[in-house]
Amino acid sequence: MNPPPQTPDTSPRALAGQLIMIRFPGTTLDTDTADFIRRNHIRAVCLFRANMTDSAQLRRLTSDLRAVMGPKALIAIDQEGGAVVRATWLPAPPSAMALGAVDDVALAHEVGAAVARGIKDLGFNWNFAPVLDLNNNLNNPVIAERSFGIDPQRVTALAGAWMAGSLAEGVACCVKHAPGHGDTHVDSHRDLPRVDKPLESLRELEFAPFKRIAPDTPAMMTAHIIFPALDAALPATLSARILTGLIRDEWQFNGVVITDGMDMQAIAGNYGVGHAALLSLQAGSDMVMALGDRETQEATLAALEQGIMQGDISPLEVQQRLHRLDALAQNYPSLPPSSLHSNSNSAAQEVADNELMRNAWRRALTPYRQPKAPPPGSKIRVVIKADASSDGVSEAGLSAQQLQAWLSTFYDVALSTFTQPEQLNWADLPTDGRMVILASTTRTRYPAHTRETWRPDLHLCLWNPFQALDIEAPAVVCYGFAKPVLEALGEWFLGGLELTGSNPCLAPDI
Repeated sequence: MNPPPQTPDTSPRALAGQLIMIRFPGTTLDTDTADFIRRNHIRAVCLFRANMTDSAQLRRLTSDLRAVMGPKALIAIDQEGGAVVRATWLPAPPSAMALGAVDDVALAHEVGAAVARGIKDLGFNWNFAPVLDLNNNLNNPVIAERSFGIDPQRVTALAGAWMAGSLAEGVACCVKHAPGHGDTHVDSHRDLPRVDKPLESLRELEFAPFKRIAPDTPAMMTAHIIFPALDAALPATLSARILTGLIRDEWQFNGVVITDGMDMQAIAGNYGVGHAALLSLQAGSDMVMALGDRETQEATLAALEQGIMQGDISPLEVQQRLHRLDALAQNYPSLPPSSLHSNSNSAAQEVADNELMRNAWRRALTPYRQPKAPPPGSKIRVVIKADASSDGVSEAGLSAQQLQAWLSTFYDVALSTFTQPEQLNWADLPTDGRMVILASTTRTRYPAHTRETWRPDLHLCLWNPFQALDIEAPAVVCYGFAKPVLEALGEWFLGGLELTGSNPCLAPDI
């Protein structure tokens, strides 16, 4: 005799748990974390690089999570491409701006599909990509190459194609960061940005891609940014005027609205995580990303539980949010990782996807000021930051030793390293007749003194494309530092590759 079906727990705590997404440390689901998830009815997690070692381990972890969270589980990842990837061993997708430099909608669709195939096989059903932000501020410290470009129509077309490829493979997308993070000079991980522009300008530029793609995307992620033209007091994540008035009513968006990480300084440092979580749900979000530690997650749950008990969020509003989240999980279910990874068809698909990514990166490489490669065997001096660590959003860039080892397959390489660019006096470099190559391996733009005094013979922009504007030298703009980028550069060094990319944010010179 089958046991009777269990009655769903509709206690305020259980409802609160279904409205948050958490992260946790480690590469296994320990008993304490599993009990915390089960006890609080949490149905959504986001995994990061620290949760991963390889495919086998990650499949076990997502399987364990699914067993604890149930059939409505939402298992998410940031697998944008370029520097923002978590499963680094999968075929390396080009960054959004690399695809913008190629400007091929069909290629963007194929890349989005390939990304989805890779992460779905690992057990994910939700990808926090693509980025819809316009890169209309070249000093933006956190977007840069993560944006497809500056023109709203091209960004919508390329991002929409990327997303359609992912959805066709059964992985939900989440466009970000609504209503637009492009024209900021502050990183919301560290402070609270403002975009103080007229509403007409915002609708014409920043808002346009989000509005156009709203009918097709399953989810949107909010931006921790104040837009005084809409709400002078609260950032978008906490603003009913933006989440409900703009996104729901004006854009007619019916999918899931999820916040960016509420542990980011823009929110946690100004409003407190628990209070902010309640404000965000009241404003119109469906799920709060409680990515802090266990203490902040408990504080978030307690605040939401109390808000539900007191009627700060009505029962109807709670059910509307749960309905949208249930629909997302139903349309893009979290399935056991496919067993196809062990057969020849999957192996052939991975080979094809790797070749797809390599070709995309090759087509993206962009010339600036007519760069010329040194002949193979030349003596070169490479000026490079000693260690390109992660900026908290992206994976770590190339170290000086890694780049030296790779370049040594083509050239006789001497190395000059710096910790901070301000500490390097260009005039102190040895005058030994070597061609001097600057390799830029971080996202941070160069300071004024560096811009005025550094004069390499060639500049390799291996991350932020706009560093090419900082240094008066011929450059190759790469939009990333993944292995296929180095392979493409190697082809150029050997004279077998013409640079055909065109930066989508600048004049054709770059």
